[in-house]
Amino acid sequence: MKIVLGNDHAGLEMKLHVKKWLTENGFDVEDMGTHSIDPVDYPDYAHKVAEIVGGNMCLKGILVCGSGQGVTFTANKHQRIRATLCWTEEIARLSREHNDANILCLPGRFVEMKDAIEITKVFLETSFEGGRHQKRIDKVSLPNLKSI
Repeated sequence: MKIVLGNDHAGLEMKLHVKKWLTENGFDVEDMGTHSIDPVDYPDYAHKVAEIVGGNMCLKGILVCGSGQGVTFTANKHQRIRATLCWTEEIARLSREHNDANILCLPGRFVEMKDAIEITKVFLETSFEGGRHQKRIDKVSLPNLKSI
């Protein structure tokens, strides 16, 4: 499975930790950056990951910023993206089972590194249940609306 990664400066350390685990466990990783602790704007990296994941629904993405909020709401601006902010394994599991989330967002300043790995593992190993949840997913995207 291919995983696309992205982060801002506050998420660099956690992204590198997760990236190492992914690589060691046989995942194909594409890292969209940033690769430095120099301040950057999180939307630049969240948009890159969301564009790639949204264009290929077989992919999953992982985004990390300080709180996780910025990358989550940025990624969710894209069609076919269901980015989820997770700080526990249970939230990661439910986000996959019920919401078919395709981008995991981690709060780099609020989750321990060991917990980030467990959350990532659960996110990647959990399947979407479909069924009653699919009809809800189908209602998430808005139709193309003309300006009023």
